Amino acid sequence: MDKIKMTTPLVEMDGDEMTRVLWQMIKDELILPFVDLKTEYYDLGLLHRNETKDQVTVDAANATARLGVAVKCATITPNKQRMEEYPQLTEMWKSPNGTIRSILDGTVFRTPICIDCIHPVVKNWKKPITIARHAYGDVYKSVDMYTTEPGVCTMTFKGESGEEKTLTVQKVDGPAVWQGAHNKEASIRSFAKACFQYAIDTKQDLWFSTKDTIAKIYDGEFKKVFDEEFLHYQAEFDKLGLTYFYTLIDDAVARVIRSEGGFIWACKNYDGDVMSDMVSTAFGSLAMMTSILVSPSGATEYEAAHGTVTRHYYKHLRGEQTSTNPIATIFAWTGALRKRGQLDGLADLSAFAGKLEDACFTTLNQGVMTKDLVGLVDEGFNAHAVTSADFIAAIRHNLEASL
Repeated sequence: MDKIKMTTPLVEMDGDEMTRVLWQMIKDELILPFVDLKTEYYDLGLLHRNETKDQVTVDAANATARLGVAVKCATITPNKQRMEEYPQLTEMWKSPNGTIRSILDGTVFRTPICIDCIHPVVKNWKKPITIARHAYGDVYKSVDMYTTEPGVCTMTFKGESGEEKTLTVQKVDGPAVWQGAHNKEASIRSFAKACFQYAIDTKQDLWFSTKDTIAKIYDGEFKKVFDEEFLHYQAEFDKLGLTYFYTLIDDAVARVIRSEGGFIWACKNYDGDVMSDMVSTAFGSLAMMTSILVSPSGATEYEAAHGTVTRHYYKHLRGEQTSTNPIATIFAWTGALRKRGQLDGLADLSAFAGKLEDACFTTLNQGVMTKDLVGLVDEGFNAHAVTSADFIAAIRHNLEASL
């Protein structure tokens, strides 16, 4: 069989630890035998980011803006523990996801991958819930400070016109910690537009939540911008029978738990970070959730929503076989290949992405799955755990049978 041709490369961002191992396995077994793969490769592994002083992350983000489609492996964001684990590091480098999202000014849409034999922990959830996460600013672009003595903290904005605004943050009588966060109206507006357009494209209701009763100006600005932007989309929402709904974040949590699912839940950056993990786990596993970053220009980056699976990586280094779930990473590849096919008019490339996803579902429905899923299947369903290598081999068998 001739390999499926590509005309424009997609941006490939390699990553860290066990997901880097799976990345190569997926390429070798599920993509390269069938697709004449064209990628512009960037190694976002932690040590290479360190060698380039994180310039490789900036380059990868700019390449995504230029080429329009990217696929990213999970990466390490170093903390104090990781600095000890990797003594070669010269700096506690920032989150590559945060850097990429900041450059692309994108919105992250995360949706669980559902299969018939695993039902959500929340018994009334019948349809997937998509989390739309604003991917710029707030605590992810904040500055922090620790002080040791009594005193007053102020915040000052100096305008280019020379005008200044100063607020007193707090007077303290001893040691304290401080944090300054911000967001940009243009980014909030892009977030709102992306959410409304995604709701129309996927024909789903849109919920949005903040805490504007407490953060009256900060969160109030988010609500105001969403209300303004909705006016431009309201006619299309009405035509499709869709609803836009705003409520406070705590009320939204209660409503989500009582719902049947099947909608998009738009959240600020931190809320979306937390709630996407909650939703994915409640639907089954964090390894069964897709993550799509959409920029205002239309550039799109696909990745798994989970981390680098460190514990499994150290087992792998000891020569042990692991049963690490590759589904979300496979779906990152299929999402990128499908999008590349759509943009370049390559119907066979997009069709291949669909067939690979179908092969994953067929394999899971045959009861062949990784260890994390076996304990979640419905009572009476015959499932058995296999290693990652055997699982990928089973997917390849079903893929070849469908081609």
